Amino acid sequence: MMRIRIPMICVTLALAAGYLKAADASPQVTLNVTKAAPRTVEPLTQRALLRDYKFAWTNLAQALESNSMESLNGLFAGNANTALKDKVGTQRQSGLSSRYSNQSHKVDAIFYAPEGDVIELHDTAEYDYQVLDGSKSIHSEHAVVHYVVLMTPGADRWVVRQLQAVQHF
Repeated sequence: MMRIRIPMICVTLALAAGYLKAADASPQVTLNVTKAAPRTVEPLTQRALLRDYKFAWTNLAQALESNSMESLNGLFAGNANTALKDKVGTQRQSGLSSRYSNQSHKVDAIFYAPEGDVIELHDTAEYDYQVLDGSKSIHSEHAVVHYVVLMTPGADRWVVRQLQAVQHF
């Protein structure tokens, strides 16, 4: 009996296309560490910060779109975690959700503690933001927002402790 491999190829291509679509939807993050002081950001730390900050924004967007904190996976702690829980709770009560898309983040490391236990980032984020009532968009805007971010190392990743929108740096 001859096996037909075309369906498997189709499945593989479909999975690859789905992966590429998901990859396209993820935030674009650039990290500049040249301004960091008093400690220099090591290359391994730089890669981990970039990975974890991008992952945090991906999961933040999922949490606010689904009105569920489960997708956050311990990426937020302290004030940032409390603020997100409050926003998800408020959205749930009102029956609304929000969607972030086309995210681009230009992040500068400003302060890196001598002990390596905290880093301050300044993020100029640009994204499309929608407020949804069910599947109906009731508000849509293109936003440019400045954030001051504090991250600390955890057991296996960097964690966002503060994510505060500000007028200017």
